[in-house]
Amino acid sequence: MGITCLLTGVAGFVGSHLAERLLALGHRVVGVDDFSTGHRINMASFEHHSDFAFFQRSVLESGLLTELVRSHPEMRTVFHLAAIVSVPYSVAHPEETMAVNHQASVQLLDEAHRHDFRAFVFAGSAAEYGTEGRLPLRESYATSATQHLSPYGESKFLASSAVASSLQPCGIALRCFNIYGPRQDPSSPYSGVISRFMERGCSGQALTIHGDGGQTRDFIYVADVVDAYVQVAGLMGTSSPTPVPAGIYNVATGGQTSVLELAKIIRDLTGNRQDLTFFPERPGDIRHSSATIDRLEQASGWAPRVTLTDGLQRTLAWARTSAQR
Repeated sequence: MGITCLLTGVAGFVGSHLAERLLALGHRVVGVDDFSTGHRINMASFEHHSDFAFFQRSVLESGLLTELVRSHPEMRTVFHLAAIVSVPYSVAHPEETMAVNHQASVQLLDEAHRHDFRAFVFAGSAAEYGTEGRLPLRESYATSATQHLSPYGESKFLASSAVASSLQPCGIALRCFNIYGPRQDPSSPYSGVISRFMERGCSGQALTIHGDGGQTRDFIYVADVVDAYVQVAGLMGTSSPTPVPAGIYNVATGGQTSVLELAKIIRDLTGNRQDLTFFPERPGDIRHSSATIDRLEQASGWAPRVTLTDGLQRTLAWARTSAQR
């Protein structure tokens, strides 16, 4: 018999995929989103599912979890993905970013403690590592002394630290690296380079690169990220769900791909024959990024399964279908 989970940010890119997976596994999902960045169309495949309940609410609302527990008293697990996710927006609105990403997360965590929840899984970010230059990045490298590049990164670090220190509920923060896949909005200010490349590749426009393209990133497919969320919460088909030990875990592939290499792959997959276009490097861009994932592998048995080429092919199939709607 499945369990009931609260999932904030359910109409978002990753949140909607996670809701689909939880429902497919026989769990029940109480979804929350205020549509500030999420889209109702992302919930199309499950919005009317008998085990799904949706509330258009903001995580800034005081007592939100307590109110939801009244209508769903069996709820004992939180997946907290709702956040301000745009780095430029966070720079322009630092106080709002701190309120949504940090303070609201701590408030939800405190409420989960009062209602005896079993697990609280938080969406952290690779941005928590700031200007750290040691590679691959280990969870211990982000500290109170870390120089963050944006209020977004700082707010996520503070929230991850608070979550990871919680033993009741078991607090788990997942620092996800460069996620890509279906439903990632290429028009979003936080959109990943893959969704932007895919959109331009499919429309016959030249792919644009800032800098020389030698920057490297650790790209991970959304289905692998969803697997990580489900496994750390102990919900992957087990009759006695037990979350992994409280703490912070990187979610990545452990590899690196250059932006130039990525552009060439997507250009080939889309049949785009336009020459690549180069623009000046953006200030503050990190040159290289990759993570070690052994902590998560050892704690949960999780490992990424989708190769970059396979993931890009799946994303392209979705992009072409989406463009025909």
